[in-house]
Amino acid sequence: MTAFTINGKAVSTGVDPATPLLWVIRDELSLKGTKFGCGIAMCGACTVHVDGQAIRSCVTPVSSVANSQITTIEGLSADGQHPLQKAWIKTQAPQCGYCQSGQIMQAATLLKDYPEPTDANIDEVMNGNLCRCMAYVRIRQAIKLAAEDMKGASSHA
Repeated sequence: MTAFTINGKAVSTGVDPATPLLWVIRDELSLKGTKFGCGIAMCGACTVHVDGQAIRSCVTPVSSVANSQITTIEGLSADGQHPLQKAWIKTQAPQCGYCQSGQIMQAATLLKDYPEPTDANIDEVMNGNLCRCMAYVRIRQAIKLAAEDMKGASSHA
């Protein structure tokens, strides 16, 4: 059995320890927001957080996340009100939307590390997250909008 916490809930699974975390999230736990894209950690559609770090769940064996804290797109905000989620809607960032949960999860770690990201910061951190629809300009706008929203929220705290 592999035990971990996902979106604040303690879980355990008896799947083969080599099973990719993505399939445990989707098939065992029925959390469908995390997507399968390439299966080789090259597109970012499967991005989730493990202990606060963005990882590619398609190549991460479930055994490697034992006793870890995992956050999926469903756990980023219970009501969809995370600044990134609101900015994604406001800028109409997604086109087809397939890659967007991975984009948002990667952007969340970007803003944790770079609260006032430059274009270079965004390019560097978001580089491995691909979008077939080429929504990169709107994704960049959404990240900057969310950063401003988060900056404003922290200055009022």
